[in-house]
Amino acid sequence: METPLWTRPSACADSTNCPEVAISVDTVYLRSSLHPSSVAKLTKDEWRVLLTGIRSGEFDV
Repeated sequence: METPLWTRPSACADSTNCPEVAISVDTVYLRSSLHPSSVAKLTKDEWRVLLTGIRSGEFDV
């Protein structure tokens, strides 16, 4: 993996507990700003399914 460009939601601002995402040509990497060494790796299809589930409220608690 090349050096990823990590981004976080604008709502996080300077918070220390935020999701971070880095997107390459064929992979999406996810991590928590609290645990930056733990990185999840998704295909772009898996990323789309995850976003669809989040947007539809599938993961609301």
